[in-house]
Amino acid sequence: MQANKRLGRQSVFISGDVKIIGAYTIAGKKEGEGPIGEAFDLIMEDGHWGEESWEKSEIKMQREAITKAAHKANKPLGEINLIYSGDLQNQCVSSSFGARELEVPIYGLFGACSTMAESLSLGAMAIDGGFAENVICGTSSHFASAERQFRFPMEYGGQRTPTAQWTVTGAGMAVLSNEGEGPYITHITTGKIIDKGIKDAANMGAAMAPAAVDTLLAHFSDTKRGPDYYDLIVTGDLGKIGFEIVQEMMSEAGYDLGKNYNDCGLMVFDQEKQDVHAGGSGCGCSAIVLCGYILNQLQKKVINNVLFVGTGALMSPTITQQGESIPCIAHAVAISNTKE
Repeated sequence: MQANKRLGRQSVFISGDVKIIGAYTIAGKKEGEGPIGEAFDLIMEDGHWGEESWEKSEIKMQREAITKAAHKANKPLGEINLIYSGDLQNQCVSSSFGARELEVPIYGLFGACSTMAESLSLGAMAIDGGFAENVICGTSSHFASAERQFRFPMEYGGQRTPTAQWTVTGAGMAVLSNEGEGPYITHITTGKIIDKGIKDAANMGAAMAPAAVDTLLAHFSDTKRGPDYYDLIVTGDLGKIGFEIVQEMMSEAGYDLGKNYNDCGLMVFDQEKQDVHAGGSGCGCSAIVLCGYILNQLQKKVINNVLFVGTGALMSPTITQQGESIPCIAHAVAISNTKE
């Protein structure tokens, strides 16, 4: 019998070699103009990207990101055992339609903006458990398709509140394997549903911040690590308001996140030059920041230990219109250049 890999209530230790051996990112034009635009593999010329609708554009983003990630990792699709992917569209159609021609077994996920961390968690556990050797994990979002589904039609020209965030147009896919070169996934902390009663769908940062704090506290307690262990702790994507709430709540709990804490929603856009209000959001936000910028920094050894905390608001337009509050979740994935 294998040794128990559980650490505490919510965390697990990845005892085998699970490496991120390749990744691919696709970003929208606005994202490409941001401060980390050079880290993305492909910048779309416009939101339609040659397709007749925004939704079909996002489907194309998923398909291209999966195939190009496998190519970068030198893994033919025939050697990919599983895909874990999700998105923000109803019934996760971007993921299912994006993979329908690839002939690779797939699990469709919905974790809202936590989907990148959720897919990495499940992919790493599948490999560590001996159920797969090569897995592709990722997600996508599209500004225009998300606006149409969750808020107002684009033609409406609705005014955005100062607390609102800008849904990132982007897709990120990472290839996990038990062989090859790349940073290791070493620990996973799975989040719980946290709902503090916030009903404002235009204030996602405030809704999701308590879930991020709950998972961070669980991770530090389960692993016996502190914030100083990591060169970068990054949430995704709380934006300016949620970022500040996390800092305050963690300080009250006795943890100073310090200068090594950042948020994907603040990294992807220039807060001064690009009008995105409270910052970036959407599944694709943390996906392209991680699969593009952060993995580049790990590969260059600029940073060596990262705690990636994906945060998601698990609501739908229908339930929000019925006056329900917003349940949220956060999953943490520890990524390191060295294996314990």
